[in-house]
Amino acid sequence: MIDYKGASVKELFFQKIEEETTDHHLVQNEFSPSEEEMLKNIFLKPFAASTNTYQFTHNVEIDLNVLYSLSREINRNGAIGDTYEGIISHLRTSSRHPNIKEGELFIVRFSDIFINGITIDGLGIFKVEKKDPFIETPDWTKEPTLLFKEGIGEKKLDKACLILFDEDPFTILAYDNNNSEAVYWKNDFINLDFKKDHVNNTNHFLEMTKSYITDQMPEEFEVSKTDQIDLLNKSIKYFKEAEDFDKGEFELSVFGREDEAVKSFRYFDKQYQEDMDLEIEDNFKIAAQSVKKQARIFKSVLKLDKNFHVYIHGNRELIERGEDSDGRKYYKIYYENES
Repeated sequence: MIDYKGASVKELFFQKIEEETTDHHLVQNEFSPSEEEMLKNIFLKPFAASTNTYQFTHNVEIDLNVLYSLSREINRNGAIGDTYEGIISHLRTSSRHPNIKEGELFIVRFSDIFINGITIDGLGIFKVEKKDPFIETPDWTKEPTLLFKEGIGEKKLDKACLILFDEDPFTILAYDNNNSEAVYWKNDFINLDFKKDHVNNTNHFLEMTKSYITDQMPEEFEVSKTDQIDLLNKSIKYFKEAEDFDKGEFELSVFGREDEAVKSFRYFDKQYQEDMDLEIEDNFKIAAQSVKKQARIFKSVLKLDKNFHVYIHGNRELIERGEDSDGRKYYKIYYENES
């Protein structure tokens, strides 16, 4: 999603978040090249594979979203300043449930993050709830001893959001590694919703298509597993080969001139968007990274009892389904070369 290799760490704020308020914090704005590289790998690298984008929201008006107002102030001032006090206060207010863990908070200001063809500044907010054990090797200038410690490494942090200062109300990348414990991070602290952009258009349309082919089609039409796999393959093939999505072209590419299937697909699409409270455009630029991730769940495997798995990636016409005189089902596969 982002390219962080050329990014810079401009400022870092750290404070431990405990039940009792503490004023102990650390602010740093100078880093050696190796320190900066380590910080980028810890804080920015996890977002490189993000395939969903979000934006701030509020059920009354956007200016009442606390984190949006605070991050906008940091963007205007070009520094974290005293705004960290508001972020910490808002985090405490958003996480009063007894099951929510204490932790350590990092607020980091970045510059030169590359996304969607432009370079922009950003603000990262990271909460660490679990640390990794490590062994610190001896300092041979002193009495040698191994030190067993806990710290933060290049592993996905527990909770994170990266606010990218593009068009208001900004693009957000976010994750929560402990979704089962609480939803406060995304819902209460950030208060976000899907951004209406090409990334989510790509994700949502592919998810809708997979749901239609695997779940809805068998209820309306007589469709075999091989036919379903063929339709899934055609769907992902269209997204891999095209740069821009056109709904009419997609329907023709996948369903051909099967008018009943197209009509059914359009009705399902409309109901899906209403049920999921989504707006998927009929034309958009395809997000290649989202396609790559979605392709992993577009299964092209035909499972036959517990004996065989047949991977179908190409021409549907080269596999035939039948049944012999004893009632045993079979597939006939045609091929040219064996490897």
